[in-house]
Amino acid sequence: MTSPMRSLLSDHSRYVESFRLFLENSTEHQCMLEFIEKKLPSIISSIGNEKSTINILSVGGGAGEIDLQILAKVQVKYPGVIIHNDVIEPSAEQITNYKERAAKTSNLENIKFTWHKETSSEYESRTKANGDMKKWGFIHMIQMLYYVKDISATIRFFHTLLEPGGKLLIILVSGTSSWARLWKKYGPHLPLNDLCLYVSSADIEEILDAAGLKYQSYDLPSNMDITDCFAEGNKNGELMLDFLTETCNFSQTAPLDLRKELMEDLKNLQYSENIGGRYFFNNNLSAIVVESSI
Repeated sequence: MTSPMRSLLSDHSRYVESFRLFLENSTEHQCMLEFIEKKLPSIISSIGNEKSTINILSVGGGAGEIDLQILAKVQVKYPGVIIHNDVIEPSAEQITNYKERAAKTSNLENIKFTWHKETSSEYESRTKANGDMKKWGFIHMIQMLYYVKDISATIRFFHTLLEPGGKLLIILVSGTSSWARLWKKYGPHLPLNDLCLYVSSADIEEILDAAGLKYQSYDLPSNMDITDCFAEGNKNGELMLDFLTETCNFSQTAPLDLRKELMEDLKNLQYSENIGGRYFFNNNLSAIVVESSI
């Protein structure tokens, strides 16, 4: 019998809604912004030396919330320098949101934006076919390596696009996060498809080590309040549970024994911390900064 479970990515509007709730209930963006505030200035200290322009490539830029914070730091570090900021993003909706957000943001006069509505692999194919292998001083891939078919090849390709002294920033869930533990145990029982891979910083570091690339990792502590997941019939809780399992309508479609075991695990200290009767899922991230080879 075919399982009624299907990937959350098969229902775009439900995915967007569950992702919005995830951001509202987690410290995901806060921990990234703290990293950008405290660590990024020294990381980008080599990308614009004696240059009149700085080329930045955002791979999977989404709606631009984090991108614009990164650009603000580059502007402070290199006042008056022209910044060419190219964005690879397959969602037309996200590009529209990004453009609207940029239009409402002040002090972007020296930044030239170019949006490419395509996936990272489509960008790679197009630039190789055109022979247009533009080099970049800074490339960032934030929470997007789950959605590529060949992670190792993707990292290698974008790394070759770095200028001398350039940096590649990768942010994704930590190998010590509850995400990694959840995926390892439950991944085989969930409707994994070729649109989403379960990957953590531990996997990326293995790839970088095998390729002999020099990098530095930073821990970004984060959590997600999942208390609503345990309230029977709570719409927000069900959407967050969908996000946790990457499964559309998990509560209604998952086998009873699977659902029962997963819900019990989510209350377990290995996955979540109980603070004042509320459950906080370990959402720790890692930021990995890869050096150019030259």
